[in-house]
Amino acid sequence: MSAHRLVPESLALLTEGYAWLPDLMRAENDTALNLRVLGHPALAVRGPDAVGFFYDEEHVRRHGALPGPVLSTLFGHGAVHTLDGDAHRQRKAFFLPLLETDAVTGSAGHIADAWDEAVPRWRAQPEVVLFDAVGRVVARGVCRWAGVPLAEDEEEPLARDLLAMVDGFATAGPRHWRARRARTRQEQRFAALITEVRSGTVRPPADCVLDRVCRYRDASGAELTPRIAAVELLNVIRPATALSWFVAFAAHALHRWPEHKERLRSGEEGYATAFAHEVRRFYPFAPFLGGRAVTDLTWQGRHVPAGGLVLLDVHGQNHDERLFKDPYAFRPERFLDQPPGRDELIPQGGADPRNGHRCPGEAMAVGILETLARRLAALDYQVPPQDLSIPLNRIPTRPRSGMTIRTLA
Repeated sequence: MSAHRLVPESLALLTEGYAWLPDLMRAENDTALNLRVLGHPALAVRGPDAVGFFYDEEHVRRHGALPGPVLSTLFGHGAVHTLDGDAHRQRKAFFLPLLETDAVTGSAGHIADAWDEAVPRWRAQPEVVLFDAVGRVVARGVCRWAGVPLAEDEEEPLARDLLAMVDGFATAGPRHWRARRARTRQEQRFAALITEVRSGTVRPPADCVLDRVCRYRDASGAELTPRIAAVELLNVIRPATALSWFVAFAAHALHRWPEHKERLRSGEEGYATAFAHEVRRFYPFAPFLGGRAVTDLTWQGRHVPAGGLVLLDVHGQNHDERLFKDPYAFRPERFLDQPPGRDELIPQGGADPRNGHRCPGEAMAVGILETLARRLAALDYQVPPQDLSIPLNRIPTRPRSGMTIRTLA
């Protein structure tokens, strides 16, 4: 556009949710936008080149950009997400083994086993809310994989708290305060576990995630405090909870478009991976990501001063017709012949996870979703009448009913 207008601050984010930033960009017919957010100048960007711009630490920093309420619920104060530069890369090295094939296979195997153990119990119940049930499955499976001891009576409280941390990070009111209490509770529990491991009272399997976080040393050779170690241990376990959202969305997709069920059952090569990518692209999870401008910046003729906000339009990019033909059609086939470009499909961030802020557990999330999507397709169940709408003004959103199913013997 020849002239750029400043979009004023608005409470529309609260009412429009996921549609807020994409609608603003659509109105401007542009992939960059100046606006004000909470009184601060901001630059919103979208597109593969914008992803590279957003994750370049010479342009945008994360330290100080994440608001306190998000740290108090989703990530934890002092987490790797709050660091930049060498400190970030040093801490990030702890998470890089999550990218390896063995980690993906191992975590998916443990969670698949937990699913198989849960199915007989589901069949004994009149109905099951899949969202909540998968939360318990994931908590059991990921703790086994990470070497975290979990008694049977601890499984449901942990799952409930992990789900609450994710569910309450982007809202005010009761959901947010539940998330804060959940994080405090689990940070205290995990810090006590870290202390017990370091004292020799608890002996986890060698080189498991729990063992590694207890032995981790920073650049100065100092071990993490029990609380920070607990934060980072939770930042391995808690992201797996997102599978509850994605499996509920997968069930929603299979209900609306049941033709995909047989292709998942058949074991067609590459189809489960394509289906997992399309679930993550099509359904809303993260609306946008934010950072702060390191210096005065210009992107595509748009300016933002040093310290201003830079927003990466995640939801809008995942539905950008310049990147994905028929973006509002659910078509896993789009990823069969050509896997998604690294900076095109960004439901869990962009750039290289080895040296940037992209979630290092993304490959694990995809692998687990593939596994559970196949199991879901193979499960004999009915979907009773319920409210399957997905409100876009709720962040993170999900089917209102949580996807209730009635399993069949």
